[in-house]
Amino acid sequence: MDSLTQIVLGAACGEAVLGKKIGNKALLFGAIGGTIPDLDVFIGSLLYNNEIDAMLFHRGFMHSILFSVLGAFVLGWLVHKLYNKGKRLDTTTQKDWISLFFWSLFTHPILDCFTPYGTQLFAPFSSYRVAFNNIAVADLLYTVPFLICMIIIMFYKRQSDKRKLWLKLGIGVSSVYMLLTIFNKFYIDNVFKSSLAEKGISYERFSAQPSIFNNILWYGIAETDDHYQVAFYSLLDRSDQFSEWKTIPKKRLLNKNYDQDIACLAWFSNGYYNVQAAEDGEFIYNDLRYPLVKTREGYKSVFNLKLYEADGRLDMKPFAPEMEDFEFTMSALWERLKGK
Repeated sequence: MDSLTQIVLGAACGEAVLGKKIGNKALLFGAIGGTIPDLDVFIGSLLYNNEIDAMLFHRGFMHSILFSVLGAFVLGWLVHKLYNKGKRLDTTTQKDWISLFFWSLFTHPILDCFTPYGTQLFAPFSSYRVAFNNIAVADLLYTVPFLICMIIIMFYKRQSDKRKLWLKLGIGVSSVYMLLTIFNKFYIDNVFKSSLAEKGISYERFSAQPSIFNNILWYGIAETDDHYQVAFYSLLDRSDQFSEWKTIPKKRLLNKNYDQDIACLAWFSNGYYNVQAAEDGEFIYNDLRYPLVKTREGYKSVFNLKLYEADGRLDMKPFAPEMEDFEFTMSALWERLKGK
């Protein structure tokens, strides 16, 4: 999920483990722990000269269960050594700090697994990307109530029972909402399958996921032999069928010199992609897992990567979402979300 959500969840873990002992500092250390896995974005850019390799490093080992365990012991030992001095001597234990960092590190990739991006939870033993596709990478209804509860906690003394009450409320409301999105996912999958049958579309596989910032408007993509069929459905639609069907050709890059790079990107996209030639010998790689967005020029893939040749390989220009007019796109999203 987005960085703010991970900070909030990490802060909640810190409060649950050490709030009674160190008060608001538990929120701070938990938030730090919840942020650490996403530092792989910066570490990847330091480790790799190729931007494709750097992008693929994200949600890899630093989002794994093994990293959560190892990181918890290292950070727990280190922070306890630094914290356990002076007036704070023996106010906390090393076990407290290991527990705080384990839960703040571990819940980060678990939460990410619910999004469509894909998380290598079992790295380095498996490169499988876990993606349940039931919640968007950023969902305000999950994050905002949780954030408000964590802010309110900060105004109570560490021994106050009100802190525990607001912690339970924040975790409870966000967890109930997450369960609701899972039920929505099962329902939407059934609606999409029935819509495909109604349209007489034979397909090899399909995927459905919510559009950004909400869990009401959903996007479905079905793969056939030579193209993809995509459509939209809002929980507020009068009909229980997906609509606004579009056909996207399965364009593949035929240059064998780039097979390995394209294969890596295809793994990243779970095979839902196409590649098209651009100007000056460059290419556009469209990750079709994510909903198309409406622009003034028509529907476009929001997650498109601009590729070019460098040192005998494909490299990638800095990613920028395909939204020339953000206000128009968000307005169109809102109108479609309200149903038709």
